[in-house]
Amino acid sequence: MDLGIAGRKAIVCASSKGLGRACAMALARAGCVVTVNGRDLAILEATAHEIREATGAEVISVAGDIDAPEVRAALLDACPEPDILVNNNGGPPPAPFAELTRENILRGIESNMLTPIALIQQVAPGMARRRFGRIVNITSASVRAPIPGLDVSSGARAGLTAFIAATARALAKDNVTINSIQPGAFDTDRLRPGLLKRAAAMGADLAAARAEREATIPARRFGAPDEFGALCAFLSSAQAGYIVGQNILIDGGAFPGAF
Repeated sequence: MDLGIAGRKAIVCASSKGLGRACAMALARAGCVVTVNGRDLAILEATAHEIREATGAEVISVAGDIDAPEVRAALLDACPEPDILVNNNGGPPPAPFAELTRENILRGIESNMLTPIALIQQVAPGMARRRFGRIVNITSASVRAPIPGLDVSSGARAGLTAFIAATARALAKDNVTINSIQPGAFDTDRLRPGLLKRAAAMGADLAAARAEREATIPARRFGAPDEFGALCAFLSSAQAGYIVGQNILIDGGAFPGAF
């Protein structure tokens, strides 16, 4: 399918690896000029090179922590009139509720709620004037169903989801959409620490811990990042203009709900 976004300009936050990288790759394949971002300059430049080689797309890289206002400003200097914004950021590490501090909670809210809101505030007016905009927030399946230890991440991402819901409806008349994707377990580096911890608890190897976890998912596997990237690219497409304010779960059927 031609997504109708060839030549559009996209910013993909935290896109040097994982799901953000998959989104950047999918948008580049669709013909977008993509601005990528990550904290580690070497990894970011390697990713930018790989995307260029694989797609022939123009790829601009902006290194730094997206939570920093100066890094967000650098992103918008590199791509001053984005048509597509993919909000993504690392989540806080798992922690027991009793061990959370005020500082832990505030850092999580900054990264997973306030930073994406700040970027939306900066790019949405221009999108509305130009009569095209696609904003995709990468949140988490934990927004929909609790995951022990992810209280800060779940709370901040749920806050973003609720905070932006009215704005999504207000911008729809200008052909600007805001939606979120709620990923379940995907085969990225983010899974590895939890699997290693589970393997140690089982007295087993990593393959056994992985098989045990995959067995809990109806699809009987972890998601492939490319699948996630394809969904992000479709939500960013010309054909997705009637999808407004939705929170799309992609988890292999792990959430046990009919709705």
